Amino acid sequence: MNSSILAARNLSKVVDSTEGELTILHSLDLSLSRGDSLAIVGSSGSGKSTLLGLLAGLDLPSSGTVVLAGQHLGALGEDQRARLRAEHVGFVFQSFQLLDSLNALENVMLPLELEGHADARQRARVLLERVGLGQRLSHYPRQLSGGEQQRVAIARAFAADPAVLFADEPTGNLDSQTGECISDLLFELNRERGTTLVLVTHDERLAHRCKRLIRLEAGHLIACVEP
Repeated sequence: MNSSILAARNLSKVVDSTEGELTILHSLDLSLSRGDSLAIVGSSGSGKSTLLGLLAGLDLPSSGTVVLAGQHLGALGEDQRARLRAEHVGFVFQSFQLLDSLNALENVMLPLELEGHADARQRARVLLERVGLGQRLSHYPRQLSGGEQQRVAIARAFAADPAVLFADEPTGNLDSQTGECISDLLFELNRERGTTLVLVTHDERLAHRCKRLIRLEAGHLIACVEP
């Protein structure tokens, strides 16, 4: 596990329900190196988003361990996990999650400014140009198409050069042609920057572009595909 950028061992999640304890995720192991790409697939309710949340330290497991960038997440407090994510993790969501009051450039600059980067504006500009939005820097989210908004979100996610990028249904709100362009962009940046990509998706074609694939069913790992 020490050589991995992200690893889980005997990971499980149990919650209370009106009918007693409910196991959302059963004992699961995985290990990812820098530059890997992993797709997590399965039907709704299979535990995909729960697994992503545990791997990113957004939630803690009921049992088992997660090691992210050399840190055991269970040994860290909430503020420490937030700091670790700020330093090593990027996120891309289905709903884009841009701030409506900020233009494209400002949305990408924000996390860099919060981390104290003096070159936030220049880094944001370079990334937006890389994702094809060099002429849209001053546009607000409402002035951008869905695909353009997701490009801003991708630029924001890569702004701090994350070791791991978590993408939760990144093409879910896009038409097929736009979604394919966004997929191409994610994998291009994954290769260029050596970022480890963890992707939750219902899109089987997108999933099979990853180097590795795991399939969940009712919280159980039922398939694992590797090169």
